Amino acid sequence: MIEIDYNEFKMFKRYTEKEGDNFELLLEFLKSYYNMVSTTELYETLKHDDIAQMMLKKRDINSSADLENILFQNFL
Repeated sequence: MIEIDYNEFKMFKRYTEKEGDNFELLLEFLKSYYNMVSTTELYETLKHDDIAQMMLKKRDINSSADLENILFQNFL
């Protein structure tokens, strides 16, 4: 299982031109830094991280299907 490197995430946030809240930026970070393309892989990584769990809970995301719906709504 991949452990999210929050130091790299902070650097990503500092130098990215993308706008959004921390959750949206974290998703972009995971997709670009770790080359994740599968919503299942994204969800499993987020589910096993304490900080990301709070972000998922806040948005009521309980499965990779819920995450896929969020991605579809926000990024298309």
